[in-house]
Amino acid sequence: MADTQRKKALAFQALHQRDELLVLPNPWDAGSAKLLAALGFQALASTSAGLAFTLGRPDGEGLISREETLANARTLVEATPLPVAADLENGFADAPEGCAETIVRAAACGLVGGSIEDASGRPDAPIYPLELAVERIRASVSAARDQPFPFTLCARAENFLHGRADLPDTLRRLEAYAEAGADVLYAPGLTTRAQIDAVVRAVAPKPVNVLLGLSDCALSLDELADLGVRRVSVGSSLARAAFGGFLRAARDLRRGRADFARDAAAFAELNTLFKAGS
Repeated sequence: MADTQRKKALAFQALHQRDELLVLPNPWDAGSAKLLAALGFQALASTSAGLAFTLGRPDGEGLISREETLANARTLVEATPLPVAADLENGFADAPEGCAETIVRAAACGLVGGSIEDASGRPDAPIYPLELAVERIRASVSAARDQPFPFTLCARAENFLHGRADLPDTLRRLEAYAEAGADVLYAPGLTTRAQIDAVVRAVAPKPVNVLLGLSDCALSLDELADLGVRRVSVGSSLARAAFGGFLRAARDLRRGRADFARDAAAFAELNTLFKAGS
């Protein structure tokens, strides 16, 4: 696996270094990964919320274990020949050493990248203090650099997802994470051109990831590329779209309607795509 993983890692790294925007979709199981591969996407990243929903759980810090996350990641890695990164939440640890261990274990299961966020999972103090947050990223970067391939480490500043719409603090955090060695910077929850432009400028020339799929973010891929964004991901959006279709069909069925299958994917199309995505 070592040689294959290294080739995937180098390919994933190169996707961040070109001028073209990297669209990084987020599958939640082997089937969704194979379909995305068949549709021509160049790399994949896991979604913690999509995994939680698949396991019949709500999304939230600490509701999915590191073992479950890495088992799902291995499933995605084995489903297609594409490079796969993972949502590693807060590293499943408060201490920097715990984050480093998560990176080591992520690499061991075939991943070539992953994200560590600064959300603590505690309602009374949802974001780690800056000094600790930086130490956590620094330890994660060190563990990533110890791998025999370029493990792409994405550092996430979670203020906007936790009711703290504090752009200056978010910029300070992302600048500090970039200085600590993170390869990609990410502040999920940004919705305006001005916010995204400020982040891109603050951490340049390092690549920035932007989350698509938020109802109040109306920027197109072309507009994001024009702002200098190098990568976009969709989080749980594809999983929620799939579950949305399921719920509409199930509710129709519950009401006695039998025409829901008209909107279903064709049997032959799915068979063809699953063969192509392997």
